[in-house]
Amino acid sequence: MSEVAYEIEQVVNSATERLRNIPENNRKLSKIDGQWSAKQILGHLIDSAANNHQRFVRAQFIEDLVFPGYNQEQWIRAQKYNDEAWLPMVELWRLYNLHLVHVIKNIPLDTLMRPRLPHSLDKIAWKTVSANEPVTLEYLVRDYLGHLQDHLIQLFAVTV
Repeated sequence: MSEVAYEIEQVVNSATERLRNIPENNRKLSKIDGQWSAKQILGHLIDSAANNHQRFVRAQFIEDLVFPGYNQEQWIRAQKYNDEAWLPMVELWRLYNLHLVHVIKNIPLDTLMRPRLPHSLDKIAWKTVSANEPVTLEYLVRDYLGHLQDHLIQLFAVTV
């Protein structure tokens, strides 16, 4: 699992400087009607880190992988990310993800690889898994990485 943690760390380190350098006038704008702005996408990634943090920790003490989801649009609206200062948001996102790297590196291998049922990854995962198919915590961690990468591509696309 350390290779996934390393990959998350690399993604965060390489994206941080690019995020810091996004011009202010591009942070609140969305290029396509109805799409999140760069600030809202970054806010969503902070929310994702927060939700997955508790999942990665809780999964070490429970037998299943059943976790609540969250309404992403409501979270974005409630936190008013477009009104928040950009550089502190970038730093929060960076540090939160580096903490997740630490958490992931310290999850016991048997805990990561144990197939589990029931789970809620048919509802909460970025790449969902059938509710009838056993799933591992490793899958959830890799899914987090894929979700992170996908939204960073989206974020950089809306700021071009």
